[in-house]
Amino acid sequence: MTAVGDGLRELLLSRITDVPDYPKPGVVFKDITPLLADPAAFGALTEALVQIAAGCGATKIVGLEARGFILAAPVAVRAGIGFVPVRKAGKLPGATLSQAYELEYGTAEIEIHAEALTGEDRVLVIDDVLATGGTAEASLELIRRAGAQVAGVAVLMELSFLPGRARLEQALGGAPLDALIVV
Repeated sequence: MTAVGDGLRELLLSRITDVPDYPKPGVVFKDITPLLADPAAFGALTEALVQIAAGCGATKIVGLEARGFILAAPVAVRAGIGFVPVRKAGKLPGATLSQAYELEYGTAEIEIHAEALTGEDRVLVIDDVLATGGTAEASLELIRRAGAQVAGVAVLMELSFLPGRARLEQALGGAPLDALIVV
């Protein structure tokens, strides 16, 4: 787990808004749009994630739909490495690899372009929030099925009261899970 300095942690937390009862009663949604609107905070977040990418030797960055795209793309550009989106099923043209995963009620499916990764790639997965870990776990399976190596997972925020970290420990196969903020 990456520990960020108190100054960065406070800056990031001050730009994340809690929205109670969204998208359903009892859920407190973590809205990162104020953070994205602040160039200093967004820049500091991007730099922290670039350092994680460099530290794990990533050659590609995977961003998870949809807020993970927003965080991952500038990290890839700043790090000078490729960005690969992992999308909901049916959103990518051409040949894809897909992976189904369990939701609280039912299943979902994500996809990656079949040719997006090679055996030479070390892939860092970036997302905004780690909650139950289902999407991240499915993305790790896709990365391995594409023949690439998992370099790690990095998130802006981990919700420690949910089982995401425990779910990902085995799926990571020893690769790091970095959370800039743990709440």
